[in-house]
Amino acid sequence: QVQLVEFGGGSVQAGGSLRLSCVPSGFTFGSYCRGWFRQAPGKEREGVAVIESYGGTTYADSVKGRFTISQDYDKNILYLQMNSLKPEDTAMYYCAASPTYCSNRSSSRPSLYGYWGQGTQVTVSS
Repeated sequence: QVQLVEFGGGSVQAGGSLRLSCVPSGFTFGSYCRGWFRQAPGKEREGVAVIESYGGTTYADSVKGRFTISQDYDKNILYLQMNSLKPEDTAMYYCAASPTYCSNRSSSRPSLYGYWGQGTQVTVSS
């Protein structure tokens, strides 16, 4: 059974840091398109950071220079290191993966992804 489970959300003050982890079961990330999305109340789900099929990365403009996506290939865990957090980063964060090929032109589209975690809440207070 394919499953993604996220860990590491929480509440922090502005300027703080959090690291999210995503652990898959039933498959290995391999060359899957995989990454992190977020959704704030009343807003659409948006791509935050993605590792594309051939290993390139794409970041939302709003998180460039503050967030870093990475993967431990031995442990098959996907991470999102979030630094210099801002109140506008407050959202439910989701891990997602897809066996479909993706490039930087497509990787930020939620509709591409068939596998989703349950989400982990990140709250940043000012």
